[in-house]
Amino acid sequence: MLPIEFTFEGPPLSFQSKNKTRKRAYKTRVATEAQAVLDAGFTLITDELEIVITYYYEGQTPDIDNIIKPIQDALIGIVYVDDNQIADTRSRKKLINGSYVVRNVSLVIAQAFSKGSEFIHVKIDSHIITQELD
Repeated sequence: MLPIEFTFEGPPLSFQSKNKTRKRAYKTRVATEAQAVLDAGFTLITDELEIVITYYYEGQTPDIDNIIKPIQDALIGIVYVDDNQIADTRSRKKLINGSYVVRNVSLVIAQAFSKGSEFIHVKIDSHIITQELD
């Protein structure tokens, strides 16, 4: 069941967007891409989770922290019950034309790169609780 991993074409929508129609369409697109990778009979996850969002971009980008919330909201009722289950969030942006050392790359990312356009990669996994030392 976990991890759940999918991609969709960019650019991402910023949380600060005021266009409600665009926000609704964006969330629908994210939800559709997530549903496409879920097994038949998938039940919503109720445990704590972590999410990693990577935007492979070209050109201008929104602030990386502003792309998190619309994606997390789009996955409510699709992958998890509520986005308050997300205990760890990591977001990053990487130039799509950058140089990368590629080892053990997932098929999902390889397929997205093969299309040659910017994309967002989302990976949801179990949250591993670690105790930090003071």
